[in-house]
Parts: sequence; structure tokens; C-alpha cells
Amino acid sequence: MSFADATIRRLPRPVRPYAERHHELIKFAIVGATTFVIDSAIFFTLKLTILEPKPVTAKIIAGIVAVIASYILNREWSFRDRGGRERHHEALLFFGVSGVGVLLSMAPLWISSYVFMLRAPMVSLAAENVADFISAYIIGNLLQMAFRFWAFRRFVFPDEFARNPEKALESTLTGGGLTEALEDEYELRHPHTPVGQAEKAGNVTPMRRRRRGQRQTPDPDEPRVSKTS
Repeated sequence: MSFADATIRRLPRPVRPYAERHHELIKFAIVGATTFVIDSAIFFTLKLTILEPKPVTAKIIAGIVAVIASYILNREWSFRDRGGRERHHEALLFFGVSGVGVLLSMAPLWISSYVFMLRAPMVSLAAENVADFISAYIIGNLLQMAFRFWAFRRFVFPDEFARNPEKALESTLTGGGLTEALEDEYELRHPHTPVGQAEKAGNVTPMRRRRRGQRQTPDPDEPRVSKTS
């Protein structure tokens, strides 16, 4: 059992189903937190040493290293069941989407540094670092994480069970897709079989029975015609 699955099992019962439905988002957030630490460490190390007058350059270098780590962790863990593309196309799209994400995360830092001029000696060194942290790692990361999660699922790993056919079959069986398809075929072959007789023969599942009950329930707003008229 993975760390994320173990964490989900320890959640309170009311929120557990929601977490299970969005397990990819939880794993993506954990990977994001990990790469956040990597990005932060590299950025501030460079910014406070050899790239002190070039904070944007330091952020780009830190972002590139974090993106490489993000690709490995996301492909092998967050979206390990997803796929649908050849490996080199997948990697190219991943780095392209991540590049757009880096630009999104860098935009607030650029505005903070060169529009609002929150740089020493205009402000104190402490104020500069706080402004850099808020603009690059709070506002910027929220922007890029939302975009990347959407784009990864939509373009980079589009097929949900491409690398795990067993889960695809399990999802189909659990969702009732195969059962309903067989029932539709039965109805086409036996169009005049009464519903009750089909249920007794075991050809109608509870899900189909509920759907039929919903179709057969009369609409209270529908006008009724009197038999005596």
C-alpha cells in the first residue's frame, strides 16, 4: 500500500470517499510539495550566492530541476495508471506544459521585482525575500499547479487506465457498463418479454430495475385522460 493510500484510509469516514475519488489530485499535491522543497532550496541558494542580482534566472534554473523531478515522480506514482502516448511524445508534452507552468509561476515574481520594485535597496533585504516568497511560491505555485494538473490529465496522460488494463476491466464491471450492455442486447433479442418475467429469469439487474422503475413511474404533472370521456 502506498503512502497516499494509507493516508486516505486514516481520514475521517465522511471525507474518505471524496479522497478516494480524487486520489490522483492528492498524489499530485504530495509531489508538488516535494518539488516545492527542491525548487525553494535551489532558488534561495542561487539567489543568495552566485545569482544574487538575477532572481528570475535563479528561479528558472530551480524550476527546471524541479520539473525533471516532477516528471519522474508524477509518471511513476501520481499518474502511474495513465498513459496513452509514446514515451517521447509524453515527455515532450510534459516538459512543454511544465514550461508554461514555470512561466505562470514566474510572472508574479517578475511583477513583484520589476513593477512594484520590491528589491534592495528600494526595500530591506528581509522585505525583498518575503515578497519573493509570496509572489513566486504562493501566488505563482497556485497558478501553475492548477494549470499543470488539468493539462497533465487532458494532454500528457489522457487515457485513465492505459498502463493498467486490469483496472480498466474492474472499473467497467464495477460501473455496470458490461452488465447493461448485455441487458440491452437481451432486450433487442427479446423485445416482447415482460419485465416481470425477465426479472424472474435473472436477466434484469437491480440497477436496470431501478432505471425501468423510473421510466414507468407516471409524471404527476402529466395531464390524465378520463376513461369515461
